[in-house]
Amino acid sequence: MRIFVCGLILMASISTAVADSKADALQVIDRWAKAFSASDVDAIVKLYAPDALFMGTGSKVVVTKPEGIRTYFENALLNNRPRGATLNSHESMVLSDNAVLVTGLDTVTGVRDGNPTSASGRVTFVVAKRGADWQIVHFHRSAMPQ
Repeated sequence: MRIFVCGLILMASISTAVADSKADALQVIDRWAKAFSASDVDAIVKLYAPDALFMGTGSKVVVTKPEGIRTYFENALLNNRPRGATLNSHESMVLSDNAVLVTGLDTVTGVRDGNPTSASGRVTFVVAKRGADWQIVHFHRSAMPQ
């Protein structure tokens, strides 16, 4: 009986850790969307781990340095404002207590030549706990096929 009770306690704690990991990762993505919509380059870059792998919609190479991520968002967010990003639907997979994969469909908006623009896309984040913080360690976004 004692082993059974210990097993139930262990399963409950694992289930709680998985739920907490998923919630923590989704909070990072929520902060990402808010920083994107505010065109806050500093805030969005701080969400990425120093060794993050980054492939934005307009990337022609995999970006592996924080300076490259900053340059990407300076070009993307400081033009065609106001900007917006909405995660329309997503699926999450807890890879471990310290890593969560989130993939889904999004819409980014902006203004070009005074006219509103909107682009649907496919997006993937891997968010991992680094020390006390959860950070984006992988990002990929591609345009929705026509």
